[in-house]
Amino acid sequence: MIQPAGRKINGDREEVINMSSTPVIRTERLDKYYLLGSERIPVLNAISFTIEPGEYVSIMGHSGAGKSTLLNILACLDTPTSGAYFFCGKNIATLSENRLADIRNRDIGFVFQNFNLLPKLSVYANVELPLIYNSTPRRIRQQRVRETLERFGLWDRRHHKPNEISGGQKQRVAIARALVKKPSVIFADEPTGNLDSHTTGEILTVFDTLSREGNTIIMITHEHDVAQHASRSLLLADGKIQ
Repeated sequence: MIQPAGRKINGDREEVINMSSTPVIRTERLDKYYLLGSERIPVLNAISFTIEPGEYVSIMGHSGAGKSTLLNILACLDTPTSGAYFFCGKNIATLSENRLADIRNRDIGFVFQNFNLLPKLSVYANVELPLIYNSTPRRIRQQRVRETLERFGLWDRRHHKPNEISGGQKQRVAIARALVKKPSVIFADEPTGNLDSHTTGEILTVFDTLSREGNTIIMITHEHDVAQHASRSLLLADGKIQ
C-alpha cells in the first residue's frame, strides 16, 4: 500500500511520524483531449498543482469545465494525454494495471453525489465491501466496520437497506464506506448535490471533522458555500486552473 509521507502502518495501527512531506497529489502540465473524427476536443490544458498530506481542497468549476475528467485522472481511472501525475510520489504512468487497481482498492476512497450504494446489500455490507475487495482479513473487517458505523451513528441501522434510511444517512454510509479502508486520500464528487440545506450542513460538518483529524480530502463542487469549507480552492474554467 502506498502511504503518504508523515504516516506509517504497523499491522493495523497507523502512527503519525515526522519526515519530509511528499505531496499526495502532484500534477505537471496535464493535458487531456478526445478525438471526434479528425477534430481534437480539448478538455484539460496544462494543469499543474500539488496537494499535501492532510489538506482539504475543493476543485470548483461550472458544468463542462473539466472537473469530472480531472477527478478521473486523479483517482487513477483515466490517463492524461500528456503531462505527468504523481500519486504519493509514484509516477502513475509507470505503473501496471494491477498496481493501479491496488491503489484504487487501498489508497483511494470515493464519496459520490448519488451515494452509489448497492440497493440489495445492508448498510453493514455496503461499508464492508471495500475491505473485501482489498482482501482485508475477516476479523479486521468486522472490527473496522463496527468502529466506523458506530462513529457515524449508523450501528443501529446496520441491517437496513439503503431504501430504508434517509438521504443524510445514505451519505454518511457512503462516507463510512470511503473511510473504512483508511485511504491516503478521499475524493468527494458533489457530495451534497442531492441533499437539502440542513442535511448538507451535517455532511459538511463530517468533512470538517475528517479534515481536522488529518485526512486528505479533495472535493469537487460547483457551490461556493460548500467550497468555503475547504482550506484551499482551485478554480477550473475552460480546462485550465485559474
